[in-house]
Amino acid sequence: MTTTTSSPNSPFPARAPAAAYDDLLARVLPQAREQRVWDPSDGPLPSLFVSHGAPFTLDDPQWLGDLFDWARSMPKPRAIVVVSAHWEQAPVAISGAAAGVPLYYDFSGFHPRYKTLPYATPDATDLARRLTGLLGPTPVHEFADRGLDHGAFIPLMAMYPAADVPVVQLSMPSLDPSALLGLGTRLRPLREEGILVLGSGFMTHSFTVFRRPELAAATAAFDEWAVDALSRGDADALIDYRTKAPDAAVAHPTADHFVPLLFTVGAADDPGSAVSAIDRMVMGNSIRSVQLT
Repeated sequence: MTTTTSSPNSPFPARAPAAAYDDLLARVLPQAREQRVWDPSDGPLPSLFVSHGAPFTLDDPQWLGDLFDWARSMPKPRAIVVVSAHWEQAPVAISGAAAGVPLYYDFSGFHPRYKTLPYATPDATDLARRLTGLLGPTPVHEFADRGLDHGAFIPLMAMYPAADVPVVQLSMPSLDPSALLGLGTRLRPLREEGILVLGSGFMTHSFTVFRRPELAAATAAFDEWAVDALSRGDADALIDYRTKAPDAAVAHPTADHFVPLLFTVGAADDPGSAVSAIDRMVMGNSIRSVQLT
């Protein structure tokens, strides 16, 4: 077995690429297949924000295990709608809903194996139809050949490794935090139908901290601020994070990995209900992931 690392920047021990993911599959697939599916008596599913990581997430057994355990803490959703940091398209659009649409491997510089890993989810036509109804009257274009990008499939490979839940990815119509909050609000009714609403980004997303580890104090300060704002349900502060949050320019040089959090907050009934399912720093960045009710 090759011992090539997944990436020259990977913080994890040298093993075969995605070896931790292989281990997860071998250990949990029977549990994943048998997980109880959501029933109306369960009430609305939470809305989630997940820090999705690069492909080397699949090399981190703790990260994968935390994601799987998180998914196991709630009923298996009937379907999933996900907004990822890696797709901005206006007006809002949806990914291909047919079964087995090939994944969109939107990354480079990693071992080739990561572009061979499948995640073939079932037909999601019913969900696509429901989304176009909620997002109307403006027509919603389906990019039939666009599969899930890594912001969607990387976390879902760990959360639902049996690939037995229909998934549709929704584009971000802009990087305006208010727009993402509003988009989440429009999709709030889906939670009452057993559909998981998931924003995928990164609680802090600084490449500079890789080269300057002393900046980890800045990403930690931003993370602490975000936790406080979430605990108060202060959507206005989260929207205005550029001026309200400490070290925002370091933690988020661009908005794309932060604004999916506003999508998650918008989809929640209680903006102050955030609970951290994952709370850890990796390579100087916060991989905090939260759920709201």
